[in-house]
Amino acid sequence: MDQNPLVDIVLPPALFIIMVGIGLTLTARDFSREFKAPRGMILATVAQLLVMPLIGLGIAVALSLPPVLAVGLLIIAACPGGTTSNLITYLARGNVALSIVLTVIASLVAVITLPIATDLTLQWQPSVADGVAELSVLSTIATLVAVVLLPVGIGMFIRHRWPRQALRAERAVSVLGSVVLAVLITGIIVSLGSEAWTMLAQAGVAAVLLSLIGTLLGVGLARLARLPFRSLLAVGVELGQKKSTLGILIGVTILGSHELAVPSAVYGLVSFASALLIIAYGRKRISRAEHLRIIAAETAGAHATDPTQTPEPTEATGT
Repeated sequence: MDQNPLVDIVLPPALFIIMVGIGLTLTARDFSREFKAPRGMILATVAQLLVMPLIGLGIAVALSLPPVLAVGLLIIAACPGGTTSNLITYLARGNVALSIVLTVIASLVAVITLPIATDLTLQWQPSVADGVAELSVLSTIATLVAVVLLPVGIGMFIRHRWPRQALRAERAVSVLGSVVLAVLITGIIVSLGSEAWTMLAQAGVAAVLLSLIGTLLGVGLARLARLPFRSLLAVGVELGQKKSTLGILIGVTILGSHELAVPSAVYGLVSFASALLIIAYGRKRISRAEHLRIIAAETAGAHATDPTQTPEPTEATGT
């Protein structure tokens, strides 16, 4: 397998910029609001970082995946939700504030849990561990701090200091995230050469199952917790949409294996299937008129506490 400089060089700075974009969407008020009613936040974070890896393990065993793909699947299963989940929640007319907070909190906690989960997974498959770079949990945590915690903090500072400019910049960063993911997937496929289609076919079913089961798990747990319907949508989306770029970073940059990044790359493609389902579900349950009333109420609340923010009528009426 040939190394691909495009993937190896572009990925870390691109992920840094994407994480700045998450910070641009967040204020301290978002945290305080969700901490006042933390059921959804706690439920989704625990399920995201603890239950989903176990589901990934079950899928890998049930499908008898080759060791390298099994490890790669568990890596993406242990990743937090991605920035795409915020957009999907918005399109589904769900609780966007909860979605953003879940994404950030899971990303922060994953700085610790993801390296540990990866190390345990490599111990489970020693044949894979022998063929990749040695994983140092502490150095991996340091790397994730540099590409997750630091940029999120920078984004939040920019949002606090220049809120209007931050909101405009966040849209551009969201587009960048989609472009970067497409480039990374292409680069990984090219680097795998003749092995690409075999590995993609083997990982495809597992990735689809992981995304769909995650979405259904989120919806089910939110129902059991009696969360409001819009929060139910946010939790379902968050568990069904993983941060593929972070999984690719672990496989390619930290472990030095493009094969380990295949499940994350495939997941980045197929997870949109569950996204379309939950968008259709949300838009069927919440009428456009009700959605506009919610947006108006949230905008009025934002003005009451933050006069620098302005309403976005074109976006609200577009959904």
